Amino acid sequence: MAALTQTFRTNRRYLIISGYLIATLLILAWLLPIIGAQRPYRLVQSTITGLLVGGVYSLIALGIVIINKASGVFNFAHGWMMLLGGLIFFSFYSAPAISPVAAIGLPLVTGIMVMTTNSWRSLTDPRNLLVLAGGTALLAVILSLQGDQWELIRAITAAAVGGVLIGLVIERFNIRPLIGQPLFAMVLMTLAVSELLHGITQLIWGSVELPLQVFGGIQQLGIPAQIRFGEGTFERPINVRADLLLAFLLALTAFGVFVAFFRFTSVGLSMRAIAENQKLGQSVGLRVRTILAIAWAIAALLAAVAGVLQGGATSLSLNLPLLALLAFPAVLLGGLESIPGALIGGLVIGLAQELSNLLFPGTQVGTELAPYVILMIVLVIRPDGLFGEKRIERI
Repeated sequence: MAALTQTFRTNRRYLIISGYLIATLLILAWLLPIIGAQRPYRLVQSTITGLLVGGVYSLIALGIVIINKASGVFNFAHGWMMLLGGLIFFSFYSAPAISPVAAIGLPLVTGIMVMTTNSWRSLTDPRNLLVLAGGTALLAVILSLQGDQWELIRAITAAAVGGVLIGLVIERFNIRPLIGQPLFAMVLMTLAVSELLHGITQLIWGSVELPLQVFGGIQQLGIPAQIRFGEGTFERPINVRADLLLAFLLALTAFGVFVAFFRFTSVGLSMRAIAENQKLGQSVGLRVRTILAIAWAIAALLAAVAGVLQGGATSLSLNLPLLALLAFPAVLLGGLESIPGALIGGLVIGLAQELSNLLFPGTQVGTELAPYVILMIVLVIRPDGLFGEKRIERI
């Protein structure tokens, strides 16, 4: 008995992996007949839809990865940052006239937060005040533009400025005071921030679902609402929603722009250095606080973009932040610190969700079971994720 116990302890990891592999094979043996019973056009339809949905998941996962790389914090407030950014876009997109207080106050407060990233004493410099006044005036003019032809530019500007403000405020007043404290305290702070943002959104915009018709103009460009192909190949044509396709392309564009920024700019290089070792980066003259603030601002900006894209494809509601829960498996699947892993993880989770909805119609398997089953299997076999880095710490 003792020898058997010792053998189990010695080979515990391999036995667990073997058990999961056997379970996976049994699940595949159960699913293959169900998949084989599906019509080919339905499988192709669900595959394409899953990849398109996964593009937005990838963008959400990227924002979470950025915060984790910069500060080691798993941001549970990311979903509500998405919704708040989307609601700011909605307010400036749908309002017939913008209040001067909002048009001036939003860029002014954001400018103050940007100027004082390193120190509040920056406001005593006349040159900084001049830049602040000029930037505020320019953005206020853009946000005050009237007419339907300006609503998109006005809303994009407001969402970008508002997203940066959200990230800077969270970093300045919630995360920065906890630097040097246990990491768990920061994680709990992000949970508190998520509930705070939840209350703010309900207080200002209420809990009613808001339709965001941002993709309504694509039909005026001659693009149909449903793109069809494969009439001669399958028994029925494949229908691709134009709004989902556009959201996917914009999400990949935003993803690519950030990757280029992260790899080829001096600020991106500094972010990579800080992500590796904050103390070492500070010792060579990098402004760690400023770089962390930039990371939070970029993550909040990406969250706002994801909120607008998802809200345009569906609607803005209190269910939107729940998408971040689907992005968490994508983050862990690809690796907590891997930017390419966020892309692959998001696409895999989106694909798994849509195929599960096809195989098990009328259930919540796609959103509440399949992503997490995949996550469990991958983490048992590779705990650091598919593209995560193994870290060995000396004790």
